[in-house]
Amino acid sequence: MLQAKIATRAGCARNATIPFDDSALRTFGSTPSTKLKAPRSAILAFLPPRDERTHRNHIEIWRFQMSLRTRNIRLAALTVAVSAAVASTSAFAGDLVNLGALSSSGPVDGFIVTYKDGSASKNNKAAIQRSLDSISASGFGRAKAMTLRHDRTLGVGADLVVANRSFDRVDAEQLMRQLAANPDVASVEPNIRLYPTLTPNDTFFNLQYGFQSGIGGSNADQAWNLGFLGAGKIVAVIDTGYRPHVDLNANIINGYDFITNVATANDGNGRDSSALDPGDWSPTPNLCYPGSPVTNSSWHGTHVAGTVAAVTNNAAGVAGMAYKSKVLAVRALGRCGGTLADIADAVTWASGGTVPGVPAVGANKATVINMSLGGGGSCAGSVMQTAITGALGRRTTVVVAAGNSNANVSGFTPASCTGAGLIVVGATDSAAKKASFSNFGAGVDVSAPGVSIASTLNAGTTVPGADNYVYYSGTSMASPHVAGLVALMQSKPAADCAPAQVETLIKTWIKPFAAPPPPVGTMGTGIINAFTTVQNAPC
Repeated sequence: MLQAKIATRAGCARNATIPFDDSALRTFGSTPSTKLKAPRSAILAFLPPRDERTHRNHIEIWRFQMSLRTRNIRLAALTVAVSAAVASTSAFAGDLVNLGALSSSGPVDGFIVTYKDGSASKNNKAAIQRSLDSISASGFGRAKAMTLRHDRTLGVGADLVVANRSFDRVDAEQLMRQLAANPDVASVEPNIRLYPTLTPNDTFFNLQYGFQSGIGGSNADQAWNLGFLGAGKIVAVIDTGYRPHVDLNANIINGYDFITNVATANDGNGRDSSALDPGDWSPTPNLCYPGSPVTNSSWHGTHVAGTVAAVTNNAAGVAGMAYKSKVLAVRALGRCGGTLADIADAVTWASGGTVPGVPAVGANKATVINMSLGGGGSCAGSVMQTAITGALGRRTTVVVAAGNSNANVSGFTPASCTGAGLIVVGATDSAAKKASFSNFGAGVDVSAPGVSIASTLNAGTTVPGADNYVYYSGTSMASPHVAGLVALMQSKPAADCAPAQVETLIKTWIKPFAAPPPPVGTMGTGIINAFTTVQNAPC
């Protein structure tokens, strides 16, 4: 193998690997100033780019000239007629086979063959079929009998060859070489399957590193290309409720307001059927506890909901992790937070349990619950533990934030709760490092992006105002990345995974922390990898 770095006149550079034995034909363009740095020399043929300005009956032969002092290789180009090149370079027959796509294509269903202009096979279906019949009769491969058939000529002039069976990589490579042995053939490539791809056109998507494939991202953009986007799944966000938002409305289900204290609810009554967030501002110091400050409304639940399921690919705003899922907005936090009893009721209700005096959730039962909330104290023996255990038993996965005190999660609720299918989430930054504020410890299961996360919000400082988008940081922002991932993987056909299976998959298919990593076992198994997790679902 020749390891080479290709540098062009424009100053661009790219790495390449050129095998010298039976290499695929490589097209690097026809720039005489191209240089390669390599341990030895050789001669390669390069097809020129196919466009209207190219003489298609020519190829170029490039000779590597090595300098022993600099080990730089300068390429000298010689343009010759195709007929002369073929006559003098029969060794290139094997180089006409494009093997690059075989490694990722899976089973191969056919082959695209380009025949040389002016050859006996060009535009001659009968001649092509005779050649294919000869290969079929040769008893190709180690498996069952095979029949090759010319299917059709493509718009670009190449021909599609199909067979009566699919091929693994080994057999496909062997057959491609047999097809390329025909002197009429210019190139052969596998007819691999391609799938719809998506890069959202939302205005601020470029700011959402947490969904992207960089070092600190979750690889959600790759996962979306698999086509499983959370459709039919419901993510309950137990939080401050929600504000109507142009980038969220289509994916919101109004749940229930579980706040019993009227002052905390700040909406003029206690529990009711509206999960709308009226604002949670604190107008005076010491209102919530001694030393508590004056604060603006956080619209926290709206931000969390946007990370889960903001309307995506709508040329506006932000994207959501599971943007075909629905968010069941459940209000349990208000001015000065929320009580353990109210939050436990919300967990029970959202997961399909019975809460006296509250209508059943019915068809809106959550696939996964997100709780971006917490407080001091151990969860052991608490009603929160009982509520979570009940939710897990009803096959609802529960995702909770680890907390923002840079302390061990063992001293916080619900982060210290336990159960197979309860996922406790720490926060990392765009460099794949532990967020400075994130709680840690053996109770953390996995980490996710949680620093400077852009999402949906409201511009009101106290009461609701206009829609807007704001960066927030916290394990509250990391947790909904994971809840959204649960919806993605559960939306695969036949992916009805139990909560314990969901937890295992997410903790297994992860990305590493950047060096130096946090101490082993303190921030979970790694950073979530949405792509590989969804790939390896269902359970």
